[in-house]
Amino acid sequence: MTDSLHAMRDDVAACGYFPDLISDGMELALGDEPLVRHLVHHEATFSEDSLNRHLTVLGLTDTRLVVSHTDEHTIDLGPMQAASTTEVVSLDSFTSVSLTRIVSHPEKFGSNASRVEEAWLAVGWGTMRRADLEPAGCGDPDCEADHGYTGTLTADDLTVRMSAAADGVENVARLVDFGVELQRRTGRTAMTTRTLR
Repeated sequence: MTDSLHAMRDDVAACGYFPDLISDGMELALGDEPLVRHLVHHEATFSEDSLNRHLTVLGLTDTRLVVSHTDEHTIDLGPMQAASTTEVVSLDSFTSVSLTRIVSHPEKFGSNASRVEEAWLAVGWGTMRRADLEPAGCGDPDCEADHGYTGTLTADDLTVRMSAAADGVENVARLVDFGVELQRRTGRTAMTTRTLR
């Protein structure tokens, strides 16, 4: 097993959430292709009196992004279960890779007084789209006509958000590093594809 696979297994195990199941799924999807970089995001949500955990693992190779999602499934009076899914996306399939950083004291960026408080990585490859609609209007304040709706259609295949408060500064930095590497690799793949055509 390579150092990068060991590092991924260690990060998954540190979450304490079905580490053998999740790592096995990632390794099955990776096959014999070397892992270049990985990212682990453990997310807990609360509903009424229960805690639900969700773990996302992203694995980047030279040609693909491997996306793993694992959730607990509880069945009344039955054993605990988990649903673990892996999806593999070719790097030349990406339509967008967006990285957003929320920075404190941006006027002091680059010094110890400023840091990245949150990071959002949003990637799209054309499978899912989100429509944000609102009623359309016109400039006439007395107009009562129905102008339909206006809105935006956004690629929304995967979004990962981390914050310094919830996930730690180091994990936010890892998300930024992963996002930058993914942007660079998908950009190179797109340029190579255009050149070959």
